[in-house]
Amino acid sequence: MSNKIYSNPLTERYTSVEMQKIFSPYNKFRTWRTLWIALAESQKELGLEISEEQISEMKEKADEIDFAKAKEYEKKTRHDVMSHVLTFGEACPKAKAVMHLGATSAFVGDNTDLVVYYQALETIRKKLAVLILKLSDFAIEHKSQATLGFTHYQPAQLTTVGKRATLWIQDLHMDLLDLEHLVENYKIRGVKGTTGTQASYLELFNGDHDKVMQLEMKVAEKIGFNDVFDVSGQTYSRKFDFKILSVLSGIAQTLHKMTNDIRLLQNLKEIEEPFAKNQIGSSAMAYKRNPMRSERIASLSRYIMNNLGNASATVSTQWFERTLDDSANRRIVIPETFMATDAILDIASNISTGLVVNENVIMSNIQKELPFMMTENILMAAVKKGGDRQELHERIRVHSMEAAKQVKQLGKPNDLLERISEDGSFKLNLKDLKLLMNPNLYIGRAPEQVDNFVEKIIEPIKKEYGKFAKTEVEMKV
Repeated sequence: MSNKIYSNPLTERYTSVEMQKIFSPYNKFRTWRTLWIALAESQKELGLEISEEQISEMKEKADEIDFAKAKEYEKKTRHDVMSHVLTFGEACPKAKAVMHLGATSAFVGDNTDLVVYYQALETIRKKLAVLILKLSDFAIEHKSQATLGFTHYQPAQLTTVGKRATLWIQDLHMDLLDLEHLVENYKIRGVKGTTGTQASYLELFNGDHDKVMQLEMKVAEKIGFNDVFDVSGQTYSRKFDFKILSVLSGIAQTLHKMTNDIRLLQNLKEIEEPFAKNQIGSSAMAYKRNPMRSERIASLSRYIMNNLGNASATVSTQWFERTLDDSANRRIVIPETFMATDAILDIASNISTGLVVNENVIMSNIQKELPFMMTENILMAAVKKGGDRQELHERIRVHSMEAAKQVKQLGKPNDLLERISEDGSFKLNLKDLKLLMNPNLYIGRAPEQVDNFVEKIIEPIKKEYGKFAKTEVEMKV
């Protein structure tokens, strides 16, 4: 492609070759031909005068698509479907008379879209499951690694690195369940005719309703599906596009949240995404290690989430049995949303296999905040030595305020434990207090929660998708 004309960054920089092939012109127009063959075969099986020779000719020429000729026809006809009918018909002179028999453009257009989207959803499903499995390995490895938990982005009680990862995985699991439900209940448009009434097919079969119903299911089965939309206008309901993009938006929401967390943790120097040997963080500041992978996911996720607005607008503005103002929008929005989702899943898998946990930094940050988090344990230890709980609670409150002042206003270390050890009311010395300084006393059931989560949620996923988990993802740029 010439460097003097626009190229799409999604294909140039981000999405996989696999996803690009799914949305390629060849896959689209080859599927059109698959549908025409399935229609003719089914019509022949139900008694229409179509010969085996005509079917064979179509099958023999199905892979040979003359794109240049189709473009020339489209310039004349201003109709993409007719241009390919004419091109295929020219390649198959014997079958030309029975090709596209009784069909409208939406027969190939809509059914092909749904076939392609299904292929793309299957790719997304595998990649989503693989990401879950890779992150679960990380969660298991770090299930007992204490770390500061945050609420309002303020230090709260401790959690563990692995437990936090399960929060990300749980959201991804919800996305996987939504995707699986969509795939398991997937439908194609079927054989419906110009306004969805099947009138042209009823005419072909001399008013035989049963044969028209059989025709629809035969075509569906020949292209690999066992269900069709019960009713349609000329097109299938664009509500289904919204459902598809809703699932993709859900994945983007989850990965945006996850990578926001990683970006914040990288600022704290606690966890860092992979950083290649020759990677440059900044053109001016050689010391910088920017979380560019996470930032890329955030950027593409924002695009995916906003595309859901396009789908909802298209649903709501379709007039009666169809209107063509959906077409140009869908040609751009749906493929690009799939490609962007494919990209963020690949990037997230790349991140998940190379996350760096800086345990010493994490421990240092814990030590700065732990004295405040120990106060309830200190209180209980002091009461066991005969102290008055209410009086001691007030003393701890006062000491905590003073210690916070030392940290926040004066930039000094947290001296809460020293203050308490010097306060005779507590009857605790520094040695007593330091016995309470073990972070693992404050992580609750976090390690056990990770184990339970893995057993309940991850093991079934591993059984179904584990064979795909060894795939390594390379960053394109």
